[in-house]
Amino acid sequence: MVNSVNPDRIEGQKTGAFEVFDVLGRAPDYHVVPVGNAGNYSAYFKGYLEDFNEGRIKQVPRMYGYQAEGSAPFVHGGPVKNPDTIATAIRIGNPASWDLAQSAMECSVGKFGAVSDAEILWMHRFLSQETGVFVEPSSATGAAGIYKASKQGESFAGALIVVTVTGHGLKDPMWALKDEEGNEISPEAVSTNAAEVAERLGLA
Repeated sequence: MVNSVNPDRIEGQKTGAFEVFDVLGRAPDYHVVPVGNAGNYSAYFKGYLEDFNEGRIKQVPRMYGYQAEGSAPFVHGGPVKNPDTIATAIRIGNPASWDLAQSAMECSVGKFGAVSDAEILWMHRFLSQETGVFVEPSSATGAAGIYKASKQGESFAGALIVVTVTGHGLKDPMWALKDEEGNEISPEAVSTNAAEVAERLGLA
């Protein structure tokens, strides 16, 4: 089974770090990941560490992992008995990759943080509206976290930051029709005429 307990999954996922290097030609200063079982977080670090040990990159990025406030065992320092969040993919109270992730955080001088469901849903909508990237709420957690850190005064001036979004919006589509407080949004019907659609989208 290819789940977060399977070490072969980590070996496969670590290649994501190799892809980042292939695209950027260097390691980022920060790599931000949503965290549930922490497999992705651990795997990216493993990939970067291998790149560093082979001399392909000059430094390992600081690994920042963000969890939902109602399901944040890394932030609280221990398992959460009854995790509660709308971000279902990271609703994990006792992460399978706990030891690997803790080591990755410490070795990279990274950190774990938490964001509220409202902050997750706001970023979920922002990513769709402003970038055209439609993700499930869980996947917006990392972006919500680094945005929150910046708003709270942490400086990332001049830094190269990679934010991983991990799951498509169609995996959990119900939230596309809800606002950041979880209230239903009534969709607006528009004509199928291309010119009218373009006008409504501000593209005409």
